[in-house]
Amino acid sequence: MTKRIGVLLSGRGSNFEALADSVVSGKIPNAEIALVLSNREAAAGIDRAKARGLTTRVIPSKGLEREAYDRLVVAALNEAKVDLVCLAGYMRLLSPYFVAAFPQRILNIHPSLLPSFPGLEAQKQALDYGVKFAGCTVHFVDENLDAGPIILQSVVPVEDRDTEETLSARILKEEHRMYSEAVKLVLEGKYKILGRRVVRSSS
Repeated sequence: MTKRIGVLLSGRGSNFEALADSVVSGKIPNAEIALVLSNREAAAGIDRAKARGLTTRVIPSKGLEREAYDRLVVAALNEAKVDLVCLAGYMRLLSPYFVAAFPQRILNIHPSLLPSFPGLEAQKQALDYGVKFAGCTVHFVDENLDAGPIILQSVVPVEDRDTEETLSARILKEEHRMYSEAVKLVLEGKYKILGRRVVRSSS
């Protein structure tokens, strides 16, 4: 049976496009993107989704309490019969209501090796701290910021001459590769969650 993916984004949508390419190419098999939704009308990712012929929704979040807004989004995802929710540059913290509606079915990708450097400007945080390795993390989402169980991580060495822009660009390439791998793993159900650990399984 084809699994239905809902993508939430707030900006350019480059991780969304990487997921969409992986669905089309079969790297994420037996799946389709059922809905691309944004909280911002000007999000370039929505235009990119429309250009691909995908179903899109914009539900402006301005002026709404977090749970009130999330109820609208959850209703839209349920209407689209979504099996898995993928956050792709979605700049909102999910409410407990949202998380409970899709238990262990919400993924996020973050441009750091969590739990280091959660939140905004992760690449700048890494450079300011002077770390020698940065990277990205795909994790399950809970109601806390960048805090759910980790599915996959990829390490990107920090070079002495790196700027925020050059480091971000190298991390982004890994994000695009790894997010698709994590989505495939989760949709195929080939994992177990043991406490905070996500362990691959053969079945």
